Amino acid sequence: MSAPVSNVRPKPDKVLVDIADYVSQYEIASAEAYNTARLCLMDTLGCGLEALEYPACTKLLGPLVPGTTVSRGARVPGTRFELDPVQAAFNIGAAIRWLDFNDTWLAAEWGHPSDNLGGILAVADWLSRNGTPIVMRDVLTAMIKAHEIQGVIALQNSFNRVGLDHVVLVKVASTAVLAQMLGLSREGIINAVSHAWVDGQSLRTYRHAPNTGSRKSWAAGDATSRAVRLALIAKTGEMGYPSVLTAKTWGFYDVLFRGKPFKFQRPYRSHVMENVLFKISFPAEFHAQTAVEAAVLLHPEVKDRLSDIRKIEIVTHESAIRIIDKKGPLNNPADRDHCIQYMVAIALVKGNLTAADYEDDVARDPRIDALRAKMVCIENKRYSRDYLDPKKRSIANQLQIFFRDGTPTRKAAVEYPIGHRRRRREGIPLLEAKFRRNLERRFPKEQREAILELCRDPKRLEATPVREFVELFVI
Repeated sequence: MSAPVSNVRPKPDKVLVDIADYVSQYEIASAEAYNTARLCLMDTLGCGLEALEYPACTKLLGPLVPGTTVSRGARVPGTRFELDPVQAAFNIGAAIRWLDFNDTWLAAEWGHPSDNLGGILAVADWLSRNGTPIVMRDVLTAMIKAHEIQGVIALQNSFNRVGLDHVVLVKVASTAVLAQMLGLSREGIINAVSHAWVDGQSLRTYRHAPNTGSRKSWAAGDATSRAVRLALIAKTGEMGYPSVLTAKTWGFYDVLFRGKPFKFQRPYRSHVMENVLFKISFPAEFHAQTAVEAAVLLHPEVKDRLSDIRKIEIVTHESAIRIIDKKGPLNNPADRDHCIQYMVAIALVKGNLTAADYEDDVARDPRIDALRAKMVCIENKRYSRDYLDPKKRSIANQLQIFFRDGTPTRKAAVEYPIGHRRRRREGIPLLEAKFRRNLERRFPKEQREAILELCRDPKRLEATPVREFVELFVI
């Protein structure tokens, strides 16, 4: 006979407690983290503004029920929508992620920590418009902490290897910081986060052939909006599930993580925001950023000899081979922006890569598939080690092209993308230029200059009430 199950409610799992203690008690002291969060805010909102040019994205936006209005709700930047905070979080989050152009974190698990801004900004605007004295420094603090929770868990815990999508970490991180923003007690935050883990979790089906599709562009919006819902449920006093991770048979570890507990490399501080990777030059899946940069470097040597190419070698790291090494037909933009061969081919042909290059009219160019057929991906073991080395976190790729006459190009190797912390000084002016371009897509000169002036003044930005900041982004 099996032993009877105890009916005594257990103490909360340490993972839940550590998250709750961090969001409710830890004071961020890093000036670098706040400055990087300010840059991240600009870049993330800009990515959302660019996505509003794509009907595939905008068809999903607006109220859940057409014609529904909300008084003093949360606004969606770049639109006229005023929504309840759950639906606003979906709108903001879906736009932010749509073009795969916002920030990235690469470790055992990868992801895009700025996806959490969907829930953070929606709740902050809603609170600010309804009497809570919340300012933009509170938003930046929540961003730093959400980045940290998502990124620290990702360092040594691979959800993709058990078939789960990284947006589970968006939901967990968003739920934690939103519960704190909503004024929940430590116990309430623990309860809220337990609900995020007990939820059904997204499969990675929509990120991989033959099922790759556009859900990967709104999955994070869905996760951060679900976090708003769970935090609001917890705010009513709803009970939590203290051993949601560790419970035998029924807990997350046994059901979804092959019985293995999470491992942690470091405590929660501000490491992730300080080291986050910005996508500055190309809207490309991050494992391919340096490959595209290398292709752009080789473009002048090959642009007039494309038909003479015999072979293209992409020397890369294990994660790139596992995730974006794709052969065969590519069925839609979501398929193409996760194919290293497609992205390299575009860059070799055009000397650049933009979001529009994933659309059908560009993909029909016969040169693209002809070049893809000549590509081979080769793992460099050092690149794979340096990718996981916490002191390096490189995302290296090397490109070399061989012609039919037996001559090769030089080897173009790029180990750190321009959005890496090691290239931050080089990248910041380009990040600001990207933000300016995206503002120009939606706003007249006077409005965008007001936004730029505020975002460039850290002290004034941090002191600005959230409702006034978001007002600047309303159409």
